[in-house]
Amino acid sequence: MAGGSGGFGQDDDVISGINVTPLVDVVLVLLVIFMITAPAIYQTAIQVELPSAKTGDQRADTPLEVSVTKDGEMTLGKAVVSLDQIRAKVKEVIASKPDATAIIHADRATAHGRVVEIMDTLRDAGLFRFALSVKTKN
Repeated sequence: MAGGSGGFGQDDDVISGINVTPLVDVVLVLLVIFMITAPAIYQTAIQVELPSAKTGDQRADTPLEVSVTKDGEMTLGKAVVSLDQIRAKVKEVIASKPDATAIIHADRATAHGRVVEIMDTLRDAGLFRFALSVKTKN
């Protein structure tokens, strides 16, 4: 093919730039997917089966979230902690935010006495605003 257009091997144009629009689109979609799935992944990291309730309140901006497994093991974030470590963390948080609220995520099979111990520890450290986490029924 002499002088024709559209033949194979005739692409003599030099690519001078990279179109980043598709890359940005893909990155933004991945970011949105990550933002949506991250809380679900975090909640399932600690195996706590919350009790169900017809009413419940969604709270945000809570610096203290204590999880209690059915065996009574306590975690603050992802670290296993003792009551003394919870007390120290509460005092640290209250120093910077006196009106802080703690949320206790207790497994439905957790002994009632263990939850009361945690609530007593929170009060002893100076935190009087706390809530028990539940799974709301729809």
